[in-house]
Amino acid sequence: MRVGLLPFGLVALLGLSACSAIQNNGQDQPTISIELDAGDPANSEGTLKTKPEPLSFQVGYGRYGIACADTSFREGETPLGTFKVNAILSPDRFEMDPALIKQSGKTKAYLEENLFKNMSAIDFKGDGETGEYGKGYISLEPLSDTEQPFKFNEYDGKFRWYSFAIHGTNDKSRVGQRVTGGCINVNDATMATLLQNVKLGDEVVVSSEGPCNE
Repeated sequence: MRVGLLPFGLVALLGLSACSAIQNNGQDQPTISIELDAGDPANSEGTLKTKPEPLSFQVGYGRYGIACADTSFREGETPLGTFKVNAILSPDRFEMDPALIKQSGKTKAYLEENLFKNMSAIDFKGDGETGEYGKGYISLEPLSDTEQPFKFNEYDGKFRWYSFAIHGTNDKSRVGQRVTGGCINVNDATMATLLQNVKLGDEVVVSSEGPCNE
């Protein structure tokens, strides 16, 4: 995830504080909880509340560390807080909050056909590599009223979206590191499982016992 000319690279995410309780949204939908380790990013872990057994998976986060809850998104920092899923993008799935579709200025059919394809085709780093979001992109909207800079725009001639998300990766060695533009990243096997289980409106909570950037 990146701001401006940089890719904005969640998945992810999310708890009002290090001690925040993880709550179900009351709709019997899976909930994702993510615990970021400020001291050793390799120990950062997410949990998908599936039945009969929850799924645990490694995550990576922002290269500039962890932002405190209820702060506006800043490049390279992964915010703590409680979020809800407001869009799910992959080559085979498109779901988006109707208010976002309206904000985009495009039709749902256009977004379904082009948005994730465009985002995956952008060479953000200029190194000849594309597909930086891997198998999918699960956008997260903070439940707080803090204004966020997320928007639709064009980059390198391609219409794309800028948001905070959990996403896959074209380089699995980046998972478990502080390397993203602020998103939570996961390996593509994990992303495939998330895409099978996550729904619009699901809550995602990110917490950390370590310090956060004010």
